[in-house]
Amino acid sequence: MSGILECNGLSKRFGYVPALDNVTFSLGAGRIVGLLGPNGSGKTTLIKLANDLLVPTAGTVLIDGKPPGKETKQVVSYLPDRMYFDNWMRVRDAVGLFAEFYEDFDAAKAGDMLSSLRIDAVTPIRSLSKGTKEKVQLALVMSRRAKLYLLDEPIGGVDPAARDFILGTIIRNYNEEGTVVISTHLISDIEKVLDDVIFLNAGRVERVSAVDDIREREQKSIDEVFREVFKC
Repeated sequence: MSGILECNGLSKRFGYVPALDNVTFSLGAGRIVGLLGPNGSGKTTLIKLANDLLVPTAGTVLIDGKPPGKETKQVVSYLPDRMYFDNWMRVRDAVGLFAEFYEDFDAAKAGDMLSSLRIDAVTPIRSLSKGTKEKVQLALVMSRRAKLYLLDEPIGGVDPAARDFILGTIIRNYNEEGTVVISTHLISDIEKVLDDVIFLNAGRVERVSAVDDIREREQKSIDEVFREVFKC
């Protein structure tokens, strides 16, 4: 098994509660992958493990063949499920922070995306709406030429028009040699952009499939299969 993101028997417990249980899969390069499951299924835990924010209870996770750590942070572009910029910052401070930390960050690309949002670089982050803050953060994350983009609920909590903008931003701006993992429970909004899906349920992998295989063999949409697996 080899790939940009590999999990082998990966498990994580919080006390006696299993958040992930024996998760095994491998993702190749140049794919857009949906990490799909209901709330509480382990999606955020998996992404945090891949970002070295949590330590596995058992098993391994590898990024480009290496365990998560300082070296892998240079090839992973991570969008968390909440804003992590301080309110004292202006938008230009956030851009400067990314430019300082990541050699693969393209400040010009970030500037173009922010201009398309009509966001001035001198705007204080505290003055932005929740949805606009999320768009700023996404613009910065997608302005890196990363090998792996890990996006935790990028379309959660925003209106349908904003979801379309966010998905369009992802598709137009990621490094096409890299892989994008998008965590969400909003399947119908996102399935049109996916190459592969991973279904997580109560910390276990229920299914790993190419989207084309599902559509061709089962004549069903990803949303239909999701509802069958999770009895929605």
